[in-house]
Amino acid sequence: MTISRARVGAALLTASALIAGHEALAQRLPPECRPAVRQCLGAPDRESCVVRAMQSLPDQCRKLISERAAARAPALPVGFREDAYGLDPRQKLDWAVPAGAAKAPLLLFVHGGGWSIGDKRMGAGQKGAHFLGRGWAFASTNYRLVPQATVEQQAADVAAAVAWLRKQPGVDASRIVLMGHSAGAHLAALVATDPTYLRAAGVPMAAIRGVVLLDGAGYDVGEQMATRRNLAQSMYEQAFSKDPARQAKLSPARHAEAPNAANWLILPVASRRDSTAQSENLAAKLRAAGAKATVSPQAGKTHSSLNKELGSPDDPSTAEVDRFLAALR
Repeated sequence: MTISRARVGAALLTASALIAGHEALAQRLPPECRPAVRQCLGAPDRESCVVRAMQSLPDQCRKLISERAAARAPALPVGFREDAYGLDPRQKLDWAVPAGAAKAPLLLFVHGGGWSIGDKRMGAGQKGAHFLGRGWAFASTNYRLVPQATVEQQAADVAAAVAWLRKQPGVDASRIVLMGHSAGAHLAALVATDPTYLRAAGVPMAAIRGVVLLDGAGYDVGEQMATRRNLAQSMYEQAFSKDPARQAKLSPARHAEAPNAANWLILPVASRRDSTAQSENLAAKLRAAGAKATVSPQAGKTHSSLNKELGSPDDPSTAEVDRFLAALR
């Protein structure tokens, strides 16, 4: 698997956070998994080292790292509960509604991780407490991972999570916003543009009042694979194959014609040309179809910090999301 610099945040949540600072943890991995990650222990540029290390890891090592990272994920936040929305162990979500709420609008967060790693708690951070405090029900969902599952199944999982949450007490089934980071931004955008997934889950597209995308870059998969060939080709090929027809089918920008979600806030990292270009392209196609779509490049942010800091006091990206959500109430 190849992970681009744009996916360093996801890699750090696994290889770096789990291993790079802990020689003892590296020792617990099988011998074939150790050299590629141990080299990052004293590297001056840990992020670049992690990128190279994750590229060289075999699937079994990446799977072990992902499992151990999930095991080290934060505990369930106070006031939240974990429930299953399907039968697979990955089909679980954490959720809560504001105290005393009769019918609160729902914000559903979809984590990133290159479609193959990640966990619902490792990306949620302080988002839950922040948005609950503003009257929103909040959920963060897991989904099945590549290569054990396909991207089509991942999108179906997100739609199934929406369907399950719409039936829960305290949730307004007609006011739902999807939020995703990185690969999760791609999945949120795909579900909110291609009606196939929501329709199969019994959810009307009109129930998705808005979408917030945090530094995704796979909105047109074929174009992204062509322009990022040197860094992310293997990761994209694992998720989307080499078939142009399948790549197009899984590209939100290719489904931007109506019906789609009506309101979009797209936040790419300003320094990432691919994310910004893909965001502008998606937004232009959404506007042409009648949706409201705003692209706001985030200066002073990295792929990781945009997600990690969302929900923090005085964070400008959080303030922008708050304004967007307030307009949907």
